[in-house]
Amino acid sequence: MKAQINGIKTLENTSNEKREKFVKLAQSRTVNAIKAIRVIGKLGNKSHYEYDEKDVKKIVGALTKEIEALKARMADPSGKAEVEFSL
Repeated sequence: MKAQINGIKTLENTSNEKREKFVKLAQSRTVNAIKAIRVIGKLGNKSHYEYDEKDVKKIVGALTKEIEALKARMADPSGKAEVEFSL
């Protein structure tokens, strides 16, 4: 790794720090998202909840829409989207 010159970080150091930050946050947020999806999946217990196929399609559709928005933002990270959902 290149050393700092007069207190100014080199481009390589900055890039490495950004990569490390991305990896740390991506891993943590992905694990949290997977856990949240699993919690939603627990709603599938018909002995505790009442729902129909229309409800399931809305939930799956909302999640799918967000996955597609994620893909688009990763390809072009210039935009943000609002969270909208209701049954």
